[in-house]
Amino acid sequence: MNQRIDIDLPYSIELYIKREDLLHPHISGNKFRKLKYNVEEALKIESKMLITFGGAFSNHILATAAAGKEYGIATVGIIRGEEWKDKLFENPTLSLAKEFGMEFEFVSRSMYAQKEEVGYLNDIKQRYVGCYILPEGGTNSLAIKGCEEILEPMDSDFDYVCCAVGTGGTISGIINSSKENQKIVGFSALKGNFLSDVICNFVTKKNWTMNSEYHFGGYGKVTDGLIAFLNDFYKSTSIPLDPIYTGKMMFGVLDMIQKREFLDNSKILLIHTGGLQGIKGINQIREKKNKELLQYA
Repeated sequence: MNQRIDIDLPYSIELYIKREDLLHPHISGNKFRKLKYNVEEALKIESKMLITFGGAFSNHILATAAAGKEYGIATVGIIRGEEWKDKLFENPTLSLAKEFGMEFEFVSRSMYAQKEEVGYLNDIKQRYVGCYILPEGGTNSLAIKGCEEILEPMDSDFDYVCCAVGTGGTISGIINSSKENQKIVGFSALKGNFLSDVICNFVTKKNWTMNSEYHFGGYGKVTDGLIAFLNDFYKSTSIPLDPIYTGKMMFGVLDMIQKREFLDNSKILLIHTGGLQGIKGINQIREKKNKELLQYA
């Protein structure tokens, strides 16, 4: 569903947001797209379980757990940070994933850093015979295939499509299914420009750019100013945004509009990639610091 964003803009721009967050209550947004064909493949080869990686507040971890419950396949989450083993039920993401039946391995950050190494992955396969391993964030060729379905025929009249970027899978799918006359603009949630190289491995079209100016200090970083912006945006539009991905993208798009970096009379489509489950965890951390909370958790 594309929802018009009715706010005052400085020049002739039409702004819409694709509400991918409404696809499923727990397998939300781009995670629904990324898991679709991976779960289908796991069931096809009669895999015994899904195993994946993530941080303690990971959208991907929770979505994988929910998908496992929905499709009747066991799930294991390898979680960055051994300290969470004793704090499981203090964490809203992990506790809900546990309710969905996910089991956990809590590993040190040094071990977690080996998550793409062949030796470590082979060790997992030996310990969990018949498992289907999903990478951190869920990005692989089947995930990109799912993300290619985000844009629909009715979206062909948009001049720009904007998307938050974490591992690069979602925007790669969007680029692949975009029209040549469309400009795809990615907003990196991470510091640095390395994501452009990652995306080039999955796409051949050249109609895209990566903006790395709106990460607010890096992945997972949330500032007081960003929280205030998101609360004000929600009051004006009733659209909830997460502060790790989509909220930063929205801030960036509106700032670029103010700077007249989009052409006059353009139609812009923003992709809401979900991630709202993480707000409880963000508020939990901010409450301990007596900081302003997001008002729509």
